[in-house]
Amino acid sequence: MNETIKLLQNRRSVREFTGEKIKDEDLELILKTAQRAASSVNGQQISLIVVRDKDKLKKISELSHNQKHIEECDAFIFVLADFYRSTYAANSVGKRNVGPKTADGVVVGAVDAGIMVNAIETAVNALGYGMTVIGAIRSSLKEFSEMLELPQYVIPIVGAALGVPKDRPLSRLKPRVPFDSFVFFDKYDAKKVEEGVEEHEKDMVAWRNENNTSQLPSYKEMIVRIYENPHNKLVEALKSQGFDVLDEIEEK
Repeated sequence: MNETIKLLQNRRSVREFTGEKIKDEDLELILKTAQRAASSVNGQQISLIVVRDKDKLKKISELSHNQKHIEECDAFIFVLADFYRSTYAANSVGKRNVGPKTADGVVVGAVDAGIMVNAIETAVNALGYGMTVIGAIRSSLKEFSEMLELPQYVIPIVGAALGVPKDRPLSRLKPRVPFDSFVFFDKYDAKKVEEGVEEHEKDMVAWRNENNTSQLPSYKEMIVRIYENPHNKLVEALKSQGFDVLDEIEEK
């Protein structure tokens, strides 16, 4: 099998680290590689902030629901939706940038952040390190915006905890929904999706039992835990950083 395909097919989230350091040159290579990720209209509306200071990592952990692996990782990367850069570019030629004021702009920032974090993870895994994506930073956007001294039009979207992974064999990779309930041709198949959810629920429970992780929620349990009620309240934090979710803005 092609080595790149093998790397991608065997990716998994790593939450247990040895405490060893990532080589500085490897971290720089990871970051430079990630910078080649695609972005909407090549606007490059993503920036990264890397944190390695242990006291700061502890604080990030506390603000992210006390996830211990954040405190124990070697480096934490904030992936920022950064419209400060493109706003400056537009202003420098006497024009405005309405991107951060629109629903479309907020979506663009989130999409580009997702592309970026995937590029980071691929580079991390290629060099033999481990990583897990941290979405919980969105529960403390205001605090992180202050901690990182972010200007208007910049907001943290997602984080990544990196380190040297502990050797923790699993019975198999964590299951995914059945392939035929994930990929469709020509039209969506709701029935297949429903059948896939039921099959996946059973498979997740089996995987959990195989790996002695009964404390972990099943697929349905996790969905209900996160989405039964509003999970993160973002509107105030977004607006405090200059973002809005409008579809129309007064013509200039």
